[in-house]
Amino acid sequence: QVQLVESGGGLVQAGGSLRLSCAASRSIASFNTMGWFRQAPGKQRELAAVISRGGTTNYADSVKGRFTISRDNAKRTIYLQMNSLKPEDTGVYYCNARMTSIDDGLVDYWGQGTQVTVSS
Repeated sequence: QVQLVESGGGLVQAGGSLRLSCAASRSIASFNTMGWFRQAPGKQRELAAVISRGGTTNYADSVKGRFTISRDNAKRTIYLQMNSLKPEDTGVYYCNARMTSIDDGLVDYWGQGTQVTVSS
């Protein structure tokens, strides 16, 4: 089993910054992609940012230019640097890792989530 542990959430004012971390229990080179999803109250979970094994990144239009996803393979950790935060960024942020399993096909792993609250 793979464990993903998020940290770094909290309460900030609009315009502020937070840096989220997601530490994995195995080499992150094992994963096809890793990413950050978020879920605002009353809304569906959505992809905020993703990074592939090769380092390619993609972002939701709503966060492009403000958020940066990165990784540190030696620390088995991915990060989400969030700048210029807006109240609509409020939600629970989940770390995701996707890998191909010979026995199970494509498998997703999820962290427990970390709360981000942006006040006006």
